[in-house]
Amino acid sequence: MNEEPPVAEAVGITKRYGPTVALDRAGLTVTAGETHGLVGRNGAGKSTLVSILTGLQAPDAGVVTFADRPAPRLADRDAWRRRVACVYQKSTIIPALTVAENLFLNRYDKRRSGLVNWSALRRRAAALLEEWSIEVDPRTLAGDLSVAQRQFVEIARALSFGARFIILDEPTAQLDGAAINRLFERIRVLQRQGVTFLFISHHLQEIYQICDLVTVFRDARHIITAPVADLPRPELVAAMTGEAATTSPRERTGGAAGGVRPALVVEDLTGADGTYREVAFRIAAGEIVGLAGAASSGRTEVAETIAGLRAAAAGRIEIAGRRPRPGSVPGALSAGVGFVPQDRHSQGFVPDMSIADNGTLSVPGRIGRRGFIRPHRRDALAAAMIENLAIKTPSPRLPVSGLSGGNQQKVVMARALADDPRLLVLINPTSGIDVRSKEFLLGKVEETARSGAGVLIASDELDDLRVCDRVLVMFQGRVTTEMAAGWHDHELVVAMEGMDLDA
Repeated sequence: MNEEPPVAEAVGITKRYGPTVALDRAGLTVTAGETHGLVGRNGAGKSTLVSILTGLQAPDAGVVTFADRPAPRLADRDAWRRRVACVYQKSTIIPALTVAENLFLNRYDKRRSGLVNWSALRRRAAALLEEWSIEVDPRTLAGDLSVAQRQFVEIARALSFGARFIILDEPTAQLDGAAINRLFERIRVLQRQGVTFLFISHHLQEIYQICDLVTVFRDARHIITAPVADLPRPELVAAMTGEAATTSPRERTGGAAGGVRPALVVEDLTGADGTYREVAFRIAAGEIVGLAGAASSGRTEVAETIAGLRAAAAGRIEIAGRRPRPGSVPGALSAGVGFVPQDRHSQGFVPDMSIADNGTLSVPGRIGRRGFIRPHRRDALAAAMIENLAIKTPSPRLPVSGLSGGNQQKVVMARALADDPRLLVLINPTSGIDVRSKEFLLGKVEETARSGAGVLIASDELDDLRVCDRVLVMFQGRVTTEMAAGWHDHELVVAMEGMDLDA
């Protein structure tokens, strides 16, 4: 008896972006009716593979097939929709439209007059939802749905095109425990009805809950594919990190290194949106502390609260002995915070403004008075920044948009350091930059700490965290583990994933 061909198969996939190799002869085979997990650290190549599997871009080398048939041409979007769909962490549902309208957007039933046949549309939507056992009223506005319900609607929309292979990209990131259980039950029901899933998650315990097989990518390459039941958790972590996992994460307690006055005191901090709860820690002057965790752990939100981008619902923040007004960026800057945000493109700089203007945005008092800028002061300060951060530019008046990614990030770092901060807060400071710029910036972080400033690095990049004196790990909004310098990759990954290797 012939075996059923794979629902989707990628063989020998290579993809480069300039000098960066995003995928290096990587592959994946997904069998009909299974839920297949795909895991790996940031930069492993997962997102690039998804974009190739869904026809958003072509590989430089390698072949993608669906049921042993070649993938469609990139321009034939309808053919791709009939084969595969991806439900992303950020919903593509239009909130102002009803469920029925979202399900059949641009495919509405029309009367002879050319007007939309709304009753037929609603009946068609109700039949689709009933067929796939999705309990959502087609007349409901999508904006009134829960996150989980929006995901179900996106799955139903994909199924309406004929696709029976669904990629779920971090589907649980915005869900609570009860919603995750409902999602998993719905996946199992749809799986029994012949739907195949590729499940991507940073939470490894979810892989063991819902997946039949798991594939690990590391450093742009395929490392292993194995049945979940046959792959012990230490071996899965070892495949992701490249290290043998021989010990469990060390639970440590203890405060920051001593100092006359702490650079940062955080007490019982709770976010207004519930993303973090009762977070408490200290950073001494001259100490580098990492705040690690997956995307939904709350680490970014805590760092943004300290920098004044958010206001906490409860708790206290003290910076070098001062308590800035909650939710105030000027207050945080005045207290001595230098800040490098998560996304340099949308938060870090103004693209059409010059290097000099971007680098001095946070220190208007040093380049003029009463709102008037003195160009010679600005240019002198910018020249010093360019030299200190080794920014490659022919002129401080060049727009930041004309720089490479690494040099753009150096401009953001220059502004953070412009006023000799008492506390430097960085979120994913080396994301998307080349190795040389990464090493340079992390060296500058260490230099800043040696000068007496405290440093907080909120990141899930292991290389960012290696410069830290200690790392605090967050999971589901709480600090769960503290690790001193010298931690092993597998220890930190296990803690970030909230896993118990002995389970």
